[in-house]
Amino acid sequence: MHEPTRVDKPWGYELHWAKTDRYVGKLIHINAGHALSLQYHNQKDETIFLWSGRMLFEIKEGDELVKREMKPGDAVHVTPPTVHRMTAIEDCDVFEVSTPELLDVVRLEDRYGRST
Repeated sequence: MHEPTRVDKPWGYELHWAKTDRYVGKLIHINAGHALSLQYHNQKDETIFLWSGRMLFEIKEGDELVKREMKPGDAVHVTPPTVHRMTAIEDCDVFEVSTPELLDVVRLEDRYGRST
């Protein structure tokens, strides 16, 4: 039995509920009005699934950063090195399943002063 690990973040928290050498499963809770970094990953490949709330998802397509509102049941696959960001319109719970490179985050913008 694996005990989930809570990781507090300035925008909410993550619950790491699965971790192996091949994949990671997280529940990401984003407080309303808060945002994760505008970021990309060199190796990490991830799929996100919005479980609850409403979220603005930004993703770079070509030279343009496209904004889409997501509702519960929407999913997005983000391959490296795609630039992306999640912003909570309402409190959000997001399931993320990814490859295990948790430290592979290149931050381009961050509201909370965090660097790469």
